Amino acid sequence: MTLTLTENAAKHIKQQISKRGHGIALRIGLQKSGCSGYSYTYDVADEIKEDDRLFPSEGTNIVVNTSDLPFLSGSQIDFVQEGLNSFYKLNNPNIDNTCGCGESFSLNESAKI
Repeated sequence: MTLTLTENAAKHIKQQISKRGHGIALRIGLQKSGCSGYSYTYDVADEIKEDDRLFPSEGTNIVVNTSDLPFLSGSQIDFVQEGLNSFYKLNNPNIDNTCGCGESFSLNESAKI
């Protein structure tokens, strides 16, 4: 199972951790949400918990709870700026469909197993 960062995402994570003054990684997770089923969560991780997995990439780290790994495996995380908006964007091969507004998604059946 792999997760990778683009150079832009790694740079943004490093800046956020530096600005915050502490932290060791970007924590990415899933939550049930929206009309399609799931959305991503993002937070700065201060610790690696027993049920977490650490993924080093581009000189920084990503942390994912092992229960979310099947849904995120193979994803590439980017950080994008579009006009005044900036956000993390995941290229996730496990997504089956997204809602019209783009805020939530459903997963391939193979990822749910």
